[in-house]
Amino acid sequence: MTSITDVFDQMKEKFNSKAATGLDLVFQFDIEDAETYHLLIKDGSLDVVTGEHSDPNVTLIMNTDTLIGIMSGEIDGMQAFMGGKLRTEGDMMLATKLGELFPN
Repeated sequence: MTSITDVFDQMKEKFNSKAATGLDLVFQFDIEDAETYHLLIKDGSLDVVTGEHSDPNVTLIMNTDTLIGIMSGEIDGMQAFMGGKLRTEGDMMLATKLGELFPN
């Protein structure tokens, strides 16, 4: 993965629709040095949208390198959070669901 577009394309490929059954959530990714994206997860489906959502359940704030590292498995998400490279707004416990929804 070399770009934000690659990251979100890979998320579409990795998406575990069974883990998303019955969910109705919005995960927003505020990429500090790139665009903002949000994921609409509704009852087993995924829609990746460029731009901000008016009311996301959780917002993850990081730079491009951190996002690429987390999604490639080179950076542990919890370590990034504890080290200040990843911040959250909203229901931060939902961020732990990302591993189930997008398994490596």
